[in-house]
Amino acid sequence: METNNFDFWQFLAGIGLFLWGMHQLETAVKEMAGKSFRHLLQKFTNTPIKGISVGALITAILQSSSLVTLMVLAFLGAGVISLKNSIGVILGANLGTTATAWIVATLGFKLSVASFSMPFLGFGSLFYLFFSSRPMLRNIGMFSVGFGLLFLGLDFMKTAIEEVADQIDLSTFQAYGLWVYLLLGVVITALIQSSSAMIVIVLSAMSADIITLTEGVTLILGAKIGTTITVSLGALGGNADKKRLALAHFSFNMVTGLFVFSFVEHLIAFTTRIFDITDPLMELVLLNSIVSLTGILLFFPFLSAFEKWLNSRFTKDEPQGFSVYTKKVSVEVPEAAIAAMEKDIYLTYQKTINFIANIWKAGDISKSNLSIWRKILLQPKDLNQSYQELKSLEDELTAYHLQLLGQHMQPQEAQKLTSLMLTLRTLIYAAKDIKDVMHNIREMEEDEGKLVMYFYKEIKSYSFDFITELNKHIEKIDESNGLPRWLAHNEGVYNHWIAELYQKNQEEELDYPISTLTNVMKQVISSMDNLSSAVIHWKYQKKEVIDTD
Repeated sequence: METNNFDFWQFLAGIGLFLWGMHQLETAVKEMAGKSFRHLLQKFTNTPIKGISVGALITAILQSSSLVTLMVLAFLGAGVISLKNSIGVILGANLGTTATAWIVATLGFKLSVASFSMPFLGFGSLFYLFFSSRPMLRNIGMFSVGFGLLFLGLDFMKTAIEEVADQIDLSTFQAYGLWVYLLLGVVITALIQSSSAMIVIVLSAMSADIITLTEGVTLILGAKIGTTITVSLGALGGNADKKRLALAHFSFNMVTGLFVFSFVEHLIAFTTRIFDITDPLMELVLLNSIVSLTGILLFFPFLSAFEKWLNSRFTKDEPQGFSVYTKKVSVEVPEAAIAAMEKDIYLTYQKTINFIANIWKAGDISKSNLSIWRKILLQPKDLNQSYQELKSLEDELTAYHLQLLGQHMQPQEAQKLTSLMLTLRTLIYAAKDIKDVMHNIREMEEDEGKLVMYFYKEIKSYSFDFITELNKHIEKIDESNGLPRWLAHNEGVYNHWIAELYQKNQEEELDYPISTLTNVMKQVISSMDNLSSAVIHWKYQKKEVIDTD
């Protein structure tokens, strides 16, 4: 009797083709509808329930929980979605990955797999090669190639296992109990870095009658734990958010896997009786989905407490720098990166107006009747240091902008990014304008002349009033029909001050350099002009400038 040897290379080629097919499918769907999925993830994850639903849907279509995790990390870092809702997406993604098993079990073991894959490989390759200049047709070709490779790889694995099925004796493993299958599932999945490929291996082994349903389900439980090892290793060098999500993913799969393992045989008996499924392969994929649903039911009531616990972890791994959002977001997801940029631009705006306000307020302490020691303790922080922090923030955001330029963006995204960078530069100009006359403002504060003090109070009052109105306008900007005309009044105010200065100087000669006073006026007006220009670049890229007063 001829003995068949296990063709290891055919089996390995099967795994490779399957994984490559998955990668091609992921890339094609990402290119065709990636923006739509990112928009869906961004807009419809404001509650954990929605997060679970959207996570399951996107993962089922993209067939890639790693890609969904990347999106979640990006939007989490940008502050678009909370950690609690991000966990919900991860829970849903675990359920979405079970769609692969349903497809493979339904088609891969019911048809002639190799023959089934050939049309997809043939037409897909031709589309990809001959329509390379037409992105949609090229991506359809890539999708077809990926689909064909997935099933061709399945055929290779199935054939390699079936040829030696009669020669494999697992009685030795069975003697040790189900624990050995759980560990095998963990180890093999960690090595091949794909729970989907592990499920195909298990389905092939069950189809060849090498393992029973109970052993197959146990291997799947091990695979769910093993797949977290890849994510955990990838998070080792990441920031705090990445480590928290990796820990959430690990906790979910570990707790769920061990919990279901404790009564796996009872669960199999129960589902077999309730659903009356005679095909063990379909029973396996059903149980695979039930395990993920069980995990969701286990964790969902405790998401708030789980979020609080995760937030207390990895606090030392928070990214360094003056930015708050961009340092947490990968530029690989442009929508999230631009959202993070806009939030950090708003942070820059707040820091700029605080810097300007602190320059004017600093003199109030020195004019008070406080004791010398209390004056020292109440002095504001070093204003030069505040300005250097603003410059450092500008450098961080500029470097991030350069990285983002290397990504594929839609025209409106590129326009938005350009507007944000113009906003950033004009904000820094606004801070520099007033920093350059900071020492003159201090001299005016100390001057005893009534006329100097009059203009000091006029300029200071105008600065605060302008910033106050600007803040009010930003808060209600969505209700506004356009740019209010008062933002362009700075030149008129400057001319009024100059005229008033020379008139009053004729009445009462100043014992203070007029050129210094006019320079302070010019720089303060320039600072206010730059603040208003920043708002125009930021908020009015596509709006008409009309009077709303």
